[in-house]
Amino acid sequence: MGYEIRTVRAEDWAELRVLRLAALADPAARVAFVDSYEMSSAQSDDFWRVRATPIAEGGAATNVIAADEHGTWVAMLALLDETGVPVSSPLVAGGTGEDGAGGQPQMHVVSVYVRPEHRGTGAAEQLLRTAIVWTWENSKAERIRLWVHGDNPRAEAFYRRIGFVRTGGTMAFPPVPEETEYEMALQRP
Repeated sequence: MGYEIRTVRAEDWAELRVLRLAALADPAARVAFVDSYEMSSAQSDDFWRVRATPIAEGGAATNVIAADEHGTWVAMLALLDETGVPVSSPLVAGGTGEDGAGGQPQMHVVSVYVRPEHRGTGAAEQLLRTAIVWTWENSKAERIRLWVHGDNPRAEAFYRRIGFVRTGGTMAFPPVPEETEYEMALQRP
């Protein structure tokens, strides 16, 4: 199945909210997201407009979505620009200086989600590969990183298939500090 993959624009905020809330309501959200459905559903329209604003327009992240043949948004991810933030900065999740970046400018993949009925169809792979190409073409990042929960082996296997490898960096999973997340990264070719 082919998908239209594109970046989100600020005016797409309502559709982004719908997909994000679907992601947070999914049973898999427990090991994939830090925030909750309750917290996100209480946010104002202005919050969602800001969240949908891409990096190029002053936003904190560029969201990338996959839409099916009917135009329905079925998958998403967000890219956080960490190209100007020192790795040891407290602004960088897990920024202990031990995450393997060595001070390299990087993009950070977060909020990866695929609606259950589109899992296993290639949507996630198309989405992530497009985000990788977008990163190399639109940023000075030398690597792309993400964190994967220790109880999410399916996600880790998927990221490995795309080329991500564990860096040795770990951090406590923010909602449940007794659980561990592992940093994975992909270097610029």
